[in-house]
Amino acid sequence: MNEILEIQENNSTSILYDVIIVGAGPVGLFLASELALANCSVLVLEKTETSFSPLKKIPFGMRGLSAPSIELLYRRGLFSQLALHKNIKNPHRSANTSQKAPRQVGHFAGLPFYENDIDFSRWKYHLSSATETSLMTEMLELETIFTQRAEELGVTIQRGFSINHFSQNNDSVKVYAENQVFESKWLVGCDGGRSMVRKLGGFEFEGTEPTFTGYTALVDIENGDQLGFGRHITDNGMYLQSQPGYIILQDFDEGAFHQSGEPITLEHLQAVLRRISSTDVTLTKLHLATTWTDRARQTTAYRNNRLLLAGDAAHIHSPLGGQGLNLGLGDAMNLGWKLAATIQNKAPEGLLDTYFTERYPVGQKVLDWSRAQVEVMKPSIQSRALRTIMQDFLNTQDGATYMAERIWGISLHYPLEGTHPLTGYSAPNFTFEDGSTLVDWTHDGKGIFLDFENNTSLQTLVYQYSSQLSYLSMKATEQLGLKALLIRPDGVVAWATENEVEEEKVRGVIEKWFVKG
Repeated sequence: MNEILEIQENNSTSILYDVIIVGAGPVGLFLASELALANCSVLVLEKTETSFSPLKKIPFGMRGLSAPSIELLYRRGLFSQLALHKNIKNPHRSANTSQKAPRQVGHFAGLPFYENDIDFSRWKYHLSSATETSLMTEMLELETIFTQRAEELGVTIQRGFSINHFSQNNDSVKVYAENQVFESKWLVGCDGGRSMVRKLGGFEFEGTEPTFTGYTALVDIENGDQLGFGRHITDNGMYLQSQPGYIILQDFDEGAFHQSGEPITLEHLQAVLRRISSTDVTLTKLHLATTWTDRARQTTAYRNNRLLLAGDAAHIHSPLGGQGLNLGLGDAMNLGWKLAATIQNKAPEGLLDTYFTERYPVGQKVLDWSRAQVEVMKPSIQSRALRTIMQDFLNTQDGATYMAERIWGISLHYPLEGTHPLTGYSAPNFTFEDGSTLVDWTHDGKGIFLDFENNTSLQTLVYQYSSQLSYLSMKATEQLGLKALLIRPDGVVAWATENEVEEEKVRGVIEKWFVKG
């Protein structure tokens, strides 16, 4: 090791970056953009030579975006670049076009819930101008958009660099990759479920072991009509065919095949499919296949001195429900502005620590959500009984509303200090008198003090923090009785009031999150 490090030291780069991010997936690229938007210098190191992979294309790469992820795309002016969702038929829309036909808008472990069962009136702050609650995209589309965005903002992306070591002190981190040394003030691991940053950084990774091996495959089937379409839970597992030849399987073998490392052959896949489906279907060609499990783990800390983790590097779980990408993008949105403020000495004491205290519980909930779905889907008498009860629950207004706000992310909340019920939630997308909406004013990545009363003394106060905070005073078509709000750069309401505004109180709230410029 000493010999390798000595060689690498001789090839050290002369640039001291503010941040090195390991991993050029959607989470790493979006985080890089957030940091660069705040004028931080960023280097992204990615081990693969190219971003293209068949697993990132339709149907393998299809992902569902929830409301918080869609909001962040709007807030940074990126949503208009998403095109794929415009051409995708809603998989939940019934083939029966009658107005009486209920529209499926989501599911829990394959159990559907419907739009007409949801009580939208319970979401007081979800305005008519709110952004979409869900849509479909693909990994390749997101990575393409985020790569272009990062490069436009000056991020350096280097591919073909696999890290093998790093060292840190109180001031910086040295990263050793492919016989080169890179140096930065901070290192962030966004390098997935097998993260080298996590493994080398001494992070504890606690959780539960897998109960099944999942298969996702694109095949030619001789007699695929025996399978039908949709999800089927049997006495031997689960199989799903969403379009001809695109199958997903869950074989409850405690993850044995996935962990064996054996190649997925046509014969093996056919045997598993026949056993689970109790059919004699014949697979004639295997185009592409991958395996996965429901292993669910989370690091006990997201930071070790100058090392940070985000996305799958910090938490892994089964892809059931499609929560992983949304969870990772939420990490990046939460971390970006806090790390940038820390680098630029504009962070109040303890600001960076709130990344863990806010995001760790969100990760815990997603892991439990994933585990709960697995329990419902197990091939057992007990799980069959649980599925029946869960479907009854989903068919109620309370059940459908609860599921919708969880799956769409509308219930996402951080327990911030403050008495107003909007505190800690995503800011409503107000429509202003000039026709603009709140998200139109958030593209620069700054926080916003929204003053509906046009108070000149508050405007003067906010200008003292102008490098991080913008002052906005316009009437909205739906003000919800509010007089003023403080909105963080990630779109979260840090403070809100329906009462007369006290200047000194506002100053204290602002200084909790921002430092004078």
